[in-house]
Amino acid sequence: MLKVGLTGGIGAGKSEVSRLLVACGAVLIDADRIAREVVAPGTPGLASVVEAFGEEVLRADGSLDRPRLGAIVFADADRLATLNALVHPLVGARSRELEEAAAEDAVVIHDVPLLTENGLAPLYDLVIVVDAAPETQLDRLVRLRGMTEEDARARMAAQATREQRREIADILIDNDVPLEELEQRVKDVWDDLVRRARAPRPSPEE
Repeated sequence: MLKVGLTGGIGAGKSEVSRLLVACGAVLIDADRIAREVVAPGTPGLASVVEAFGEEVLRADGSLDRPRLGAIVFADADRLATLNALVHPLVGARSRELEEAAAEDAVVIHDVPLLTENGLAPLYDLVIVVDAAPETQLDRLVRLRGMTEEDARARMAAQATREQRREIADILIDNDVPLEELEQRVKDVWDDLVRRARAPRPSPEE
């Protein structure tokens, strides 16, 4: 099994890269998706979030109002740290369960938005960073996700810098390119990952 960490700044196009890798044959473990699962209605995770932030972060149907919670935590570093301390252990435990269920020869892609911020690079055999210029990220967040420019900038500022992400990259995927170029780049990366997965691993004694 080859364990790969995949990350990138918000709006960099990490989700598109993960989709292309899955199409090639990767097993995807999506931390964002798991983060939603662990705070679904009726879960201990949601109860702990409500205890910390109040019932104002709930929708009328009892589900988590993610935009409202996001507006609270991304404007306050301490409250963001509180949320992360509640959710990240739950996400980590579920991610390990899914990894253990994958085939022994699988290429497992861990899609982790905050991989850089949380110092998680050592957990993986290698790290892929999806990179885009800040102005590209901002444009995508405003134009495609409907964020206000203020909210988009706050989300970007709450994450690691572009330079910090690039420093931990074993493989860097430039996503300031047309989709056709991105698709070819991901295919090339996939071929490299498959070669690495099949390469003999040194024994602990070596």
